[in-house]
Amino acid sequence: EGSNLDDTGDYRPGRKALKELGIKSPLLKVELTKKEIRMLSKELGLSTWDKPSLSCLATRVSYDNQITAERLEKIELAEELLRRNGFHQFRVRDHNNLARIELSEADREKILDLNLMDKLSDKLQKLGFQYVTLDLSAYKSGSMNKEILEAKDE
Repeated sequence: EGSNLDDTGDYRPGRKALKELGIKSPLLKVELTKKEIRMLSKELGLSTWDKPSLSCLATRVSYDNQITAERLEKIELAEELLRRNGFHQFRVRDHNNLARIELSEADREKILDLNLMDKLSDKLQKLGFQYVTLDLSAYKSGSMNKEILEAKDE
């Protein structure tokens, strides 16, 4: 299990399941941050040292929607489409019939190609999303938690 110290500052509902199942988080136990893990991985010559993080697909689903195998497959196919088109750090967030695309700072300029926008929109609609939107804020890990954290504050 790859949780690290950076993960403790965000709402992570899966942590409860890990604890209940007795699954250990060695990187968290030794208090390594994501940056430190990448640095150590690079020093060890691991080819994955700069691999983009890939959290559970369920984290892409809006809290008011049911998680289904069909929904997760749709998200996985949508993200694979973005990956094949040269994007590196991003998320496709599922808000029922709406796909909200979040791109990293580095990937945001690529989306400005109108032909690429049309192509991605068409293919995502064929996957089952009625609407395809681009989040004007850059990709941020845990962005789906805003709605749950705001609800807790009320």
